[in-house]
Amino acid sequence: MPRTEERDLHGILLFDKPTGLSSNRALQTVREMFEAAKAGHTGSLDPLATGLLPICFGEATKIAGLLLGSRKAYETECRLGTTTDTEDSEGTVLVERPVPELDENAIRAALATLTGRITQIPPAYSAIKRGGERLYKRARRGETVVAPSRQIDVYRFELIEAGPLRLRLYVECGSGTYVRSLVRDLGELLGCGAHVGALRRLWVEPFVRPHMHTLAELETVSVQGGLAALDKLLLPLEAGLAGFPQLRVAASDATRLRQGQLVQVTGAAAGRYIALDEQGLAVALVECAGDGCLRTQRGFNDLSGDPT
Repeated sequence: MPRTEERDLHGILLFDKPTGLSSNRALQTVREMFEAAKAGHTGSLDPLATGLLPICFGEATKIAGLLLGSRKAYETECRLGTTTDTEDSEGTVLVERPVPELDENAIRAALATLTGRITQIPPAYSAIKRGGERLYKRARRGETVVAPSRQIDVYRFELIEAGPLRLRLYVECGSGTYVRSLVRDLGELLGCGAHVGALRRLWVEPFVRPHMHTLAELETVSVQGGLAALDKLLLPLEAGLAGFPQLRVAASDATRLRQGQLVQVTGAAAGRYIALDEQGLAVALVECAGDGCLRTQRGFNDLSGDPT
């Protein structure tokens, strides 16, 4: 079979990752469907997990790191009484314990303990690297793995619904947080252990009310309308930069910023901005030190002639 010619495609797809698919497999599946030359995702979801996985194409891959560090929200099912080696339902059971009678006040008190700036030990089965190798690869070989602790931000950790053996929880957190480990630690605080039974990512800033597209929807759109119809599902690069204040710059300054040159402006306070050209297209992510001088942190190519 001849190899499909890859396209120079730009934009962001808000993909609703299905369960059972790794983030990398999801990325490759979508990239092949769009026949895109360059693509990247913005933070892994476990194969068990579903929900928002922003996939960036072309120039938008330059902001994938920014989205990776953004605030995120999840809904998760916490199964009480059992701990597993992976801290979710796909792992091997380590310990089973009776679940005490828990009232909602006790549950909420435990959740409050795990809210704020806290120290977390990530799962042994995680993509964290030590010695140049992913921890989950060492764990799968039967090695004893202890992930290094880290400081994380948990903005909200709330009870949605409580049952005798299961809790539904809402989590809003910063970069680097493992929901599996939050559930593990909650189980220990409640005295019975716990693991994640289901996990769904609801949003990633700045996409806090995302219109996500499932794999089945993409396949239907592809069959019915081809690449042109798929391209209409993409958000522009600028949508991923919606959280930054904007500065409009003239055409000559846009060229200079794209080339990494300094540009002098008036009235800009110190801070980080997204510079837009006269057409409203992203020019560069810039820093102003308060001296009226814009310094390019990340420049973007001129896509004014690009059909996508």
